Amino acid sequence: MNLSIERENQRINTNRVVVSGEIDVFTAPEFKKNLLPLTELNGGALILDLNKTNYMDSTAIGVIVAALKSSVKHHCKFSVVGLTPRIERLFEITGLTELIARTQVGGGDTNE
Repeated sequence: MNLSIERENQRINTNRVVVSGEIDVFTAPEFKKNLLPLTELNGGALILDLNKTNYMDSTAIGVIVAALKSSVKHHCKFSVVGLTPRIERLFEITGLTELIARTQVGGGDTNE
């Protein structure tokens, strides 16, 4: 897994995390270590770009759910972009697509 963090707009504190390769049980700890602190920037925004991600397992889904919950707690706008068809299908099967959409639009509680 390669991970890069790009600052999109310093004025509004927007970060883009671009992940390429695989996010699995071996790479998820590094993914989490780099992603979660960016969700704790009150009033900021975080864009997770998965366009170059070709595989993820349940540990990656767990990290994304943790990031989503943390972003809600810290009032950080969290979005996921660049889903490949394979990753998009995984999001749909696990209900992550609906959870992210509900949290962004409705401000729903993520403590399920």
